[in-house]
Amino acid sequence: MAELTSSHDCEGVVKLNLGKTPLHELHLAHNAKMVDFAGWEMPLEYAGIIAEHKQVRTAAGLFDVSHMGEILISGPEAENMVQLLVTSDVQALQNLQITYTVMCAADGGTVDDLLVYKYSPEKFLLVVNAANTAKDLAWIKQHQLPNCEVNDLSEQYALIAIQGPRADAILQSVCPDDLSRLKLFRFIPESFVAGRPALISRTGYTGERGFEIYLAPADAPHVWQELLRQGGADITPIGLGARDTLRFEAKLPLYGQELGPEITPLEAGLAWFVNLDKPEFIGQAALRQQAAAGLKRQQVEFEMQGRGVPRAGYPVQKDGREIGQVTTGYYTPTLDKNIGLALIESEYARPGELIDIVVRKRLIPAQVGQGLFYVPAYRRKKNSK
Repeated sequence: MAELTSSHDCEGVVKLNLGKTPLHELHLAHNAKMVDFAGWEMPLEYAGIIAEHKQVRTAAGLFDVSHMGEILISGPEAENMVQLLVTSDVQALQNLQITYTVMCAADGGTVDDLLVYKYSPEKFLLVVNAANTAKDLAWIKQHQLPNCEVNDLSEQYALIAIQGPRADAILQSVCPDDLSRLKLFRFIPESFVAGRPALISRTGYTGERGFEIYLAPADAPHVWQELLRQGGADITPIGLGARDTLRFEAKLPLYGQELGPEITPLEAGLAWFVNLDKPEFIGQAALRQQAAAGLKRQQVEFEMQGRGVPRAGYPVQKDGREIGQVTTGYYTPTLDKNIGLALIESEYARPGELIDIVVRKRLIPAQVGQGLFYVPAYRRKKNSK
């Protein structure tokens, strides 16, 4: 997660010029601890990060993610333009299908990771990270094709995520569409939630079943309150702190930590989302070369063998020599262990390899492994009944 800082300075004065989502007043009404996140005043936590984390894993949570950016690409050449911009093959997507993907620079480094919503070959909605919206918009316009329009719709959308085992039942109670028919990474472009027009997608950033709801900013407070009312004890507001622990526990990457200008999607373990065989995309040549030569460094999972919580940026050593650094690390409430992700030299990226994490100048042993993370709901086998 991008750096979180208090939205109040040492004298208790609220910092100026922070963006506020349409749900800002409701966060304050729920006694949220507000922080500066990517230039937005956002809720870090309400009842505590661990309690909110467990709420989403066992029932349902409601997230304000209205700070995310939405960029529309439309026109006769829209599909060709999006194909050029991202590593996935969007031509293979069906209409009303979504893909997670990556935009790369010419050298293979990551510009951003994002979701692409395909309405049709002539219309795509790109949902980008809040901190990168202006940068991404400039990058996209730099590579704009003739007969394509690029429009920043970020101010036209509020975005609410409802996640957790009870999310389906709660949202269904205020939605006329049969949500059981909405498959993972699909969307309904024109629906209603609590009587208000909305786009509904079966997506999320927690590893649980759930949905993301795009709607007009003016409608967001009504929908937020209705979802909380309908869900009762089964749903509570969730802050950015638990959003980060949930996504990490499910091994979902975060731009600025697992990905960045100096980290390619191949190094980050996202080869599945990089189609090196499609006709062309920005960064393709560099990534092909990297794949052919073999990765010099790569992301690994590790579990701490001694007392200590790994944090992003902590050095990783082997036999006294630095071989990389932690990208994210936490105590995971669901799994009850200290685990992490690290970008290290490939020579040491073998399961079972012993490494050292430098925690406040102390060397804490850890072991590289596989399958250490929470298995997302959509990857679990369905019950036989």
